[in-house]
Amino acid sequence: MQQLGAIRHDWTEAEVKALFELPFNDLMFKAQIVHRENFDPNEVQVSTLLSIKTGACPEDCKYCPQSGHYNTGLEKERLMQVEKVLEKARKAKETGSTRFCMGAAWKHPADKDMPYVIEMVQKVKEMGLETCMTLGMLDEGKAQQLADAGLDYYNHNLDTSPEFYDKIITTRTYQDRLDTLQNVRDSGMKICSGGILGMGETAKDRYGLLMQLANMPVQPESVPINMLVKVSGTPLENVEDLDHIDFIRMIAVARIMMPKSHVRLSAGREKMSDEMQAMTFFAGANSVFYGECLLTTPNPETHRDVQLFKKLGINMEQRISDTDETQEAALMSNLQKQQDSSHFYEA
Repeated sequence: MQQLGAIRHDWTEAEVKALFELPFNDLMFKAQIVHRENFDPNEVQVSTLLSIKTGACPEDCKYCPQSGHYNTGLEKERLMQVEKVLEKARKAKETGSTRFCMGAAWKHPADKDMPYVIEMVQKVKEMGLETCMTLGMLDEGKAQQLADAGLDYYNHNLDTSPEFYDKIITTRTYQDRLDTLQNVRDSGMKICSGGILGMGETAKDRYGLLMQLANMPVQPESVPINMLVKVSGTPLENVEDLDHIDFIRMIAVARIMMPKSHVRLSAGREKMSDEMQAMTFFAGANSVFYGECLLTTPNPETHRDVQLFKKLGINMEQRISDTDETQEAALMSNLQKQQDSSHFYEA
């Protein structure tokens, strides 16, 4: 195996398998070395993710309560008004988020919706927040429109390995996803792309997902690792629970393979104890989604995250430092005032 911490685009299955099969303590040690070489080990980037259009998605992703193929009791919503989006963005900034992500349950954005989407990007950026969107597939033209509007990141997850993909989704191909990511990269935007664990995939599928991400010509700047949230009415509602040690191993191997990417804890955090989350941070996770829910699935409440960060001595990137008690007190005051029932998206 080549030098630890080197950025590579030629990972083999045998090499990834060898990392996963290391004794747990050895793997964690290697991941922490790589993490410290590239990031402040006690700092976490915080993002908030808002659903700007919920439900009735034509895709058949078996994990997703937004799919129009399944009856999950989800209330469908039209594209949110721009001012309502901006209100949510202001609240996100007040509670410490540095990036505001907007997700729509579309196969791809329609021409008629692009002006509203572009206005959202432009006005959120004016607040001083980084911007991210996930709107489904993008062709070259729409990717360039979003880039020209100033969108910083585009999220489009690969979800799993190419081999397992058609067991989860049949309404778009793996190549469709790769094409969208290439259009995003060609436009000049940064990529946010990861996957979901606990869908019944094998260890080999986890190797394959990380190889697809790490072996891109430019590795994704942000890599969300989701733990499946089982939703009644979806085909995966009764899938076997994921072993939490396996999830932590995934974080650690992702950190080693993509040393300069932000590795994000996303969906599934409400099932993680403080101790498990602490282990994921030690394994190299350094980004979280913040808020009471991710679209239609639960997420730890914001104040719980702040308390956990304080307990662990972790600072929120660009917002909170452990020596700035005034800033922390202001944040906690804002959190107490908020009764935010916004919906967030799994990414």
